[in-house]
Amino acid sequence: MAWNEPGGGNRDPWNNKGGDQGPPDLDEVVRKLQEKVGGLFGGRGGGGDDTGRPGRGGGFGLIGAGLIALLVIGAALDSFYIIQPAERGVVLRFGAYHEVVGPGPHLKLPFIDTYDAVNVDQINKFVHRAQMLTKDENIVDVTVEVQYRIQDPADFLFQDANPPLTLRNAMESILREVIGKSKLDEIITENRGGIALAVQKGTQELIDLYRAGLKVLNINIQDAKPPEAVQDAFADAIKAREDRERVQNQAQAYANDVVPRARGAAARVLEDAKAYKAKVVAEAEGESKRFLALLSAYEKAPEVTRDRLYLESIQDVLQGTGKVLLDVKAGSNLTYLPLDRVLGGAGSTPAIDRDAVLRPQQSNPQRVELPGLNRPAGRPSRGLFPRERGSR
Repeated sequence: MAWNEPGGGNRDPWNNKGGDQGPPDLDEVVRKLQEKVGGLFGGRGGGGDDTGRPGRGGGFGLIGAGLIALLVIGAALDSFYIIQPAERGVVLRFGAYHEVVGPGPHLKLPFIDTYDAVNVDQINKFVHRAQMLTKDENIVDVTVEVQYRIQDPADFLFQDANPPLTLRNAMESILREVIGKSKLDEIITENRGGIALAVQKGTQELIDLYRAGLKVLNINIQDAKPPEAVQDAFADAIKAREDRERVQNQAQAYANDVVPRARGAAARVLEDAKAYKAKVVAEAEGESKRFLALLSAYEKAPEVTRDRLYLESIQDVLQGTGKVLLDVKAGSNLTYLPLDRVLGGAGSTPAIDRDAVLRPQQSNPQRVELPGLNRPAGRPSRGLFPRERGSR
């Protein structure tokens, strides 16, 4: 039954009489509260109250002093903390973000400040697998490994509810975008590294917008292959591509061997042509200079110069030919020369039987007149090719 209900004896928690309906005395309330607290800890005082019961103030004083000492010790211990080298401390004051502190010992306000130690050097990772559509409308199975760490502890704790999940969703979104802009051949073989770099850059930019407090260290495309139903056809295509590359490499090696040699031969021909040109030009210049020198001599002594040139020309002409020498005295003998037998050996000067040579022929002999043989005595011959003398 409640104290204020009918039949409750008009009793209240402060032992006031029902007849006194005024406010309780404050000193009386404090005294009674002290007695109750002291009774909880079993302490008893030596004094008494106005009702004659023993007082408990002395026991309460000892317990209060102990509590105060415990509070002081707890406050001293709570005001000191240490952050490890790989961690950063996020300090909260009255439950709100205050600051980020580095490694080492730090002080804080006891019972007011709290802190969370966040490891910023630990590398975390996860693997994501999915089927995606390429630019050339092919399906590819992609397996991606993502490595990351905490970059901003405050953003990691307070700006995003689940930063790792945000990172996974952002990476998958960027990966689908990049795969959708790439052809299957580029994803499987040709440009896998470039695609991974593009995904890493786009993912970092996106989670920075969300302020997830994470740093993407590396994104690696571990595997990219077509579905199992078409793997045999793609294996044949890859083999054909490898054969094409092998043939191209062989052709390039052959070109690297042939082209330098051809260039060397061309350079050699050019050098020979230049040398021949220089030789011909030099000879022509020499001939022109010699002609000019002969012209000067001819102008001074024309007859002597003509004779000398004639003799030099005859010498050059007859030097490599067969010759027949006849000692013919004055007279008009008919001479027969069997040239087919006499000149049988080129470049030789055979001995001739004079009697056989000078034997007269009876029937239609072949006659050979050598210039100068039938000239009158006392008129010398100048050779086989007499020249007309012009006026001097």
